[in-house]
Amino acid sequence: MKALFLTNEYPPHIYGGAGVHVEYLSKELAKLMEVEVRCFGDQDDTQPNLRVMGTQLDTADWTAPAHLKSVFGALQRCLDFNTKNIDASLVHLHTWYSHFGGILAKLNYGVPMVLTVHSLEPLRPWKREQLGGGYDFTVWLEATALKMADAVIAVSEETKVDLLRLFDLDHHKIHVIHNGIDLDEYQRVDAPEVLQKHGVDPAKPYVLFVGRITRQKGIIHLVRAIEHLDPGFQVVLCAGAPDTPEIKAEMEAAVAAVSAKRPGVVWIQAMLPVPEKIAMYSHADVFCCPSIYEPFGIINLEAMACETAVVASAVGGIKEVVVHGETGLLIPLEQQTESPFEALHPETYARDLADGINALMRDEPKRKAMAAAGRKRAVEHFSWKSIARKTMALYKTLAG
Repeated sequence: MKALFLTNEYPPHIYGGAGVHVEYLSKELAKLMEVEVRCFGDQDDTQPNLRVMGTQLDTADWTAPAHLKSVFGALQRCLDFNTKNIDASLVHLHTWYSHFGGILAKLNYGVPMVLTVHSLEPLRPWKREQLGGGYDFTVWLEATALKMADAVIAVSEETKVDLLRLFDLDHHKIHVIHNGIDLDEYQRVDAPEVLQKHGVDPAKPYVLFVGRITRQKGIIHLVRAIEHLDPGFQVVLCAGAPDTPEIKAEMEAAVAAVSAKRPGVVWIQAMLPVPEKIAMYSHADVFCCPSIYEPFGIINLEAMACETAVVASAVGGIKEVVVHGETGLLIPLEQQTESPFEALHPETYARDLADGINALMRDEPKRKAMAAAGRKRAVEHFSWKSIARKTMALYKTLAG
């Protein structure tokens, strides 16, 4: 049996949780079976049981609006994925960027199609800021691929609920398989030099954010919460890869405004290499995940594996990762509609985030207990080995 992964992200070009998922799952599956990965980029690598091929794109002659280039670029790459012969037993899709490629493979090559739901387009209406009319296309493409898929993997029980609520799908073909963590890689380290390199004082406590600058990740709400935080500790924002120039400008203005009111704000405007990210997690006193939509929230698992207490929004799959009062604190969003983006009360949420962070920063024994419990939970429930075995078992029901 051989699986073909189609994906936008793959090392070294990773910017989100879906890319992390594909990287580790493909490598773990390759210990059990043959895996081929076709991705966006210039990758060309062959390892035992694992072949990785990137597909590049020449847009020099394109005259379409800039906000549509990512949409048409994905479609072009998906076509290129299929012009190379497919000899796999099944095709496994990751994010909307790959869905068209999977549809082509299923119809033209006659292979079963598996689709992992890392997020759902109807629950990300802010993507219209980035894609314009292209957002309507991605919503249609995702719905079409979900309907055509032979099996759908939801990364959390909450995601399965969303799938059944938003789409007319047979519940029998939806399978919950969580994201995972490499516990040998993600573990507590002592590396104060990494903090110093990025302008963080290792001698002072800090609360940490790691993620992209996007509406989904709620970073602006955390920045607004900073003025309500107690003095005496640093706020470290490892935040890069803004979705749009507009949200980048909004972030810059918000950080500048709060920095004038409260000292100790350090903004690292980059997506850090994994070893440096692990060092940041390890030295943090609290990790904050203010996402307003999160099917799983792998960053919380990374922080827990590095023995850091978590303050996170009580949304989506985060509630299946962080145990309130045991591995961290869950902060509810005051939602009144199905859309977390539209229902959010920004001022209330910012204050609630600040209250949660302050409570843990004031209570060192509780932080240490949560840190130890978080590592224990990561070890017991979220290893990639277990997730790979579950995924392969699903493949066997489809490929025979």
